[in-house]
Amino acid sequence: MARGAGRLHEITRRAGYYFGVHKRRGLVPPARLDPRSFAGRLRARALAFPETTEEFPWGERALKVRGKVFMFLHAVGGSVAFSVKLPHSAAEALEFSYVEPTGYGLGKHGWVTVRVDATRDAPIETFEAWLEESYRAVAPKRLLAKLDAR
Repeated sequence: MARGAGRLHEITRRAGYYFGVHKRRGLVPPARLDPRSFAGRLRARALAFPETTEEFPWGERALKVRGKVFMFLHAVGGSVAFSVKLPHSAAEALEFSYVEPTGYGLGKHGWVTVRVDATRDAPIETFEAWLEESYRAVAPKRLLAKLDAR
């Protein structure tokens, strides 16, 4: 092994356990969501869109349409965080105290992250509208025609 490679291996091994990676099983999906919970309602709304799938990269919940992410969702206890792409209403959304630009350079492309305490009253109708805007920003035109035909 090259000099320092042992230390690097140890760091990546520890990071793998931290992020829920197991050598034999791959990524461990997050816990199931109660469909009546705030996060469960958001997830159900997202899965109702045509051809939506759910995957678990990095141990997080990602909702995709034809392989393209339109929402990341993270729920722990009463705290819920989700990221959506808002090409038209990102500026308005950022005026709320619980909304911030998404990290990793996604914020400059219209992605915002919402962090709310689900035990309090959260504007679910607004969040569902943002979810639909995000889906429409990512989905192919044929799927949007299906959505409009409903």
